[in-house]
Amino acid sequence: MTTITRRQFLRQLARLGLGSLGAAALASSGGCQTASAQAETLDLSSPHIREAMYYAVLPRGADCDLCHETPPSRITYCHISHGTGYVQCHLCPRQCILADGERGECRVRQNQGGRLYTLVYGNPCAVHVDPIEKKPFYHVLPGSASFSLATAGCNLHCLYCQNWVISQARPEDVPGRALLPVEVSAEARKEKCASVAFTYTEPTIFYEYMMDAAHEARRHGIKSVVVSAGYINPAPLQALCTVVDAIKIDLKAFSDSFYQRVCSGELEPVLETIRTIHHAGIHLEIVNLVVPTLNDDENDLRGLCRWLLEHVGPQVPLHFTRFTPMYKLQSLPMTPVATLERAHAIARDAGLQYVYIGNVPGHDANNTYCPRCGRIVIERAGFVVIANHLQDGCCPACGYPIVGIWA
Repeated sequence: MTTITRRQFLRQLARLGLGSLGAAALASSGGCQTASAQAETLDLSSPHIREAMYYAVLPRGADCDLCHETPPSRITYCHISHGTGYVQCHLCPRQCILADGERGECRVRQNQGGRLYTLVYGNPCAVHVDPIEKKPFYHVLPGSASFSLATAGCNLHCLYCQNWVISQARPEDVPGRALLPVEVSAEARKEKCASVAFTYTEPTIFYEYMMDAAHEARRHGIKSVVVSAGYINPAPLQALCTVVDAIKIDLKAFSDSFYQRVCSGELEPVLETIRTIHHAGIHLEIVNLVVPTLNDDENDLRGLCRWLLEHVGPQVPLHFTRFTPMYKLQSLPMTPVATLERAHAIARDAGLQYVYIGNVPGHDANNTYCPRCGRIVIERAGFVVIANHLQDGCCPACGYPIVGIWA
């Protein structure tokens, strides 16, 4: 008896005119998915709709095997045989392939007439002034205010997302505010903010807006910081690193199975992002939200710390933060403080110099200590800086240079 592969079977369905059935079968297998959100024709005169960067128009009749260089699990939309008008987004590892009228997994990038558009340019749905420590950045302009913004949408689907109301929404489903890049800088100056923070959801999905706003901020002497999950392709990330000053990456776990089950993503692209930022010389901080029973295995924590030590060095600030039940993981308990303290000890034993415990107000590991002499150089209570003893970025007691952006 002759056997055929699943892919060959689906191709036979396509030849028989049963392409939609084949696509549905493939979607149910966990490989590729059909469009999750159809949209009306775009009003291209809107100031919030701009042509996207980093995409390609696919040739007529292209077969999946000819253009998909990434593993199938990283492809969101797949069609048996492409006609005209399909595009492939190259912004993030999902590499969404979209027919005319379809949106990407992020819900904010849409193909219209064979061109890819961002739907959230200059249209944030969250705008606040926060302490920079809230991001958290502990080694960037301590005690300063950061003009913080986000648009709807995200390219991950974390089960514990604290901002799921906007991150898992389409832009038309949440109220937005018109705020073009030049206005972002003006508002930041008005609020006496030392930085603009792209945060709350996932800045990758409003990439064009972030790039232009960061350019404008730099023109006015304002720093730009990015709070990201790091699910972005190398080329757009390298360009981003030329216009921003600091990036915080949420390294959610040192486990690919965790990324797949809890975040609908993969680990390796995030590790590549961390390496890319480090090689670009951009200030980098790492956060690991420790979720009970899911990513708190001590062997995984050791692996995470060893990887950071090997690939970005001992001076990268690492924050272990406390999980609070949220969104679809409300049945889990808060992270025990003892678990965070074990993680902290593992990181210190591995050789990392700046290790923090977050979301536990008053904990000693919320302060910054000199790696050489052990003196407290920045003292914090929650997000408030109580005392900053640094002198020209150095420990006042022994002169050891503390990594960071201090002016």
